[in-house]
Amino acid sequence: MVNAVFALEPERHILRADLMSGSEKSEMGLFTEAVQLPVEQRSAFLLMACGGDAELRANVEALLRAHVESGEFLEKAPEEIKAQARVPGEKTGDWIGRYKLLQQIGEGGCGVVFMAEQEEPVRRKVAIKIVKPGMDTKTVIARFEAERQALALMDHPNIAKVLDAGAADSGRPYFVMELVRGNKITDYCDQNSLKTAARLDMFIEVCDAVQHAHQKGIIHRDLKPSNIIVTTLPSGKPLPKVIDFGIAKAITDQRLTDKTLFTSFELLIGTPAYMSPEQAALSSVDIDTRSDIYSLGVLLYELLTGTTPFDTSELLKRGIDEVRRVVRNVEPLRPSTRLSTLVAGDLQSVSRHRQIERPRLIRELRGDLDWIVMKALEKDRERRYPTVNAFAMDMRRFLGGEAILARPPSTFYKLGRFVRRHRLFCAGACFVLILFMICLVVTIRLIVDERQMRNDLAVNQAALEARLMMDAGQAAKAVDKYVAALELQQKSFGLDRPRAAELLRSAFDLLLSLGKSDDAYELLVRYPIPLQDGPDRADWLTLRAQLFARKGHWREAGEAAALGVKLRPSERLYHTLAPLLVAQRNIEAYRKLCPEMVAHFAGTTNASTGDVIAKDCLILPDSGANMDSVAALAETAVTVGKKEVPYTFYLCTKALADYRQGKYQEAVAGTSIILKDPFPYTQAEGSAVLAMAQFRLGQTNGAHAALTKLEKIVRETLPAPGSRDLGSDWRDWIIVHALLDESRTLIEGVNSINLDWRSKSHE
Repeated sequence: MVNAVFALEPERHILRADLMSGSEKSEMGLFTEAVQLPVEQRSAFLLMACGGDAELRANVEALLRAHVESGEFLEKAPEEIKAQARVPGEKTGDWIGRYKLLQQIGEGGCGVVFMAEQEEPVRRKVAIKIVKPGMDTKTVIARFEAERQALALMDHPNIAKVLDAGAADSGRPYFVMELVRGNKITDYCDQNSLKTAARLDMFIEVCDAVQHAHQKGIIHRDLKPSNIIVTTLPSGKPLPKVIDFGIAKAITDQRLTDKTLFTSFELLIGTPAYMSPEQAALSSVDIDTRSDIYSLGVLLYELLTGTTPFDTSELLKRGIDEVRRVVRNVEPLRPSTRLSTLVAGDLQSVSRHRQIERPRLIRELRGDLDWIVMKALEKDRERRYPTVNAFAMDMRRFLGGEAILARPPSTFYKLGRFVRRHRLFCAGACFVLILFMICLVVTIRLIVDERQMRNDLAVNQAALEARLMMDAGQAAKAVDKYVAALELQQKSFGLDRPRAAELLRSAFDLLLSLGKSDDAYELLVRYPIPLQDGPDRADWLTLRAQLFARKGHWREAGEAAALGVKLRPSERLYHTLAPLLVAQRNIEAYRKLCPEMVAHFAGTTNASTGDVIAKDCLILPDSGANMDSVAALAETAVTVGKKEVPYTFYLCTKALADYRQGKYQEAVAGTSIILKDPFPYTQAEGSAVLAMAQFRLGQTNGAHAALTKLEKIVRETLPAPGSRDLGSDWRDWIIVHALLDESRTLIEGVNSINLDWRSKSHE
């Protein structure tokens, strides 16, 4: 049978597997006696002691061979070992070089760690690791110097730095590294109740440190929570640091130490709970960086679930063979499955430490995180992540919401494997399937063509019946028939054909002639048909833009108006597009449009044209147009339109132009007539100009009063944002709301822009 002899460091087990069979006491007794004899006398001793028992002699000789391979420590006589154990070691208060030992802070099987104070050339506290008295065998010193050299090779913020090295007065080696204060990573995460994302961020930092070590040719081989200490920077940010490269091993041809460092075929190095299957296979000469990836997978498993994949403390009670069997052959539960099997109290504790409800925690781990962890824990290292960096990148993809690489084999992959195994069968099946598909496609095409022909005749028949009803004076029935034809056209052929636009226009014109503008609007929404080119396209676009604008659909209205302006620039289309650009907050397009409008109508003598073009260029403080030219258009409207009925409209534009030019007194004076007009939009625009002009003149009380009146008018007399229909005065509705935003921002001293009226789609 196989028993285990343990030499324990803190949370580390260096396990020696000694083969024993038959009479265990006899074998051990003979081994103990033979090992103390000179090598040349052992054969004669065994010949006498074992007599004719060949099996007993073979077992004792196997023990002696394992003893010789294990290194110098076991070759020493018991008296020598006891004598070395009596050698006094360093203690608090002693000096080692320029370092004063302050306090022992750790102890392992081979070394002891002190906190020390360095006096020169800088004064600081450090950590010193020294080989224990009695443990300075060739093997221990070789491992100790390997750790020193391994740390010296690395320069990474997440790896404890080596500061100095040397030998104590007793001749035992030591090295000095930065003093890392903190807790092991699992305790830190639980004590601070870090959520899963924060734990993954910290774990990625650990991966970056291990990747750096691998690039330097160093495998850690004992990654576990107690070897990853989280310290806190002055900024309060946690910083994990990887420590204790005591059993690190070079993975390149680089020599770490001049001492002989040989890893026995039958020596388990590492901590069983975090040990990779290849480490447990007693063939550690073949260990590579993927062993550290496995250990990192165990650590991630523990960070996510609060427990390791296997309870090795229980397994160790049943012997090292059971530990090796489980680590090498038993597949661990997925993290989410492990959580679901925990007792209620344990699961509640785990979820509390992660600030998440128990069901949500399980759902959070199920899926991508399960696959990431299980890929790192693959028994076959060829199926693990190839590098620690690849492991970390998959976690970064998970945190970034991207697809991860650690997914189970896809259906396509499984299908490909099946095809390779059954090539002839699959080839025949594919041939039959292709023939079937060809026949099916031909049949379907014939059926579709026949059905399309019937539908085409049905659409034409419905359109003909609609025209006959219209000629007979049955307009309402004709609309229904046109809509029926349009519906059949949409289902059978789509709306991108000329016939669809013709049917829509016919139904639309009939609805407007019947005074059913709401129904006409609903028709446009239901059938968003791009109108075909034609001489009346600009008029159609104008009508379409105005209908959408009345409903508050600024984007659809703006698109139609912009296309109409390109086709046929006109006062009506410009006056439609400019307010819509303001409502959409498309300021750049608005500032490009206004100079174009002013240039196009600069010489007009029509009062209405001058008024609307000027007002459109005055909606915002900076329209991009020349303000003198805009003021001239406003002056033309006032001068030419004195005798017209909507004269106060022109005065509103003139007062706003005076305000934009900085003529605040003139603007205030102009509002005296405007505010007498009973029309709500005129009163609202006049109140806005009065409020802003008075504020500029320092008349704050009057400004606040005018602003209050403006808000009351908007609130009580104008359609509210979200209204079903803004009416034909939708342009003035936009202008008033824009001036209200500007007045509030100016007078109240804050950005009081109300986005509801701009962005809300009206029902």
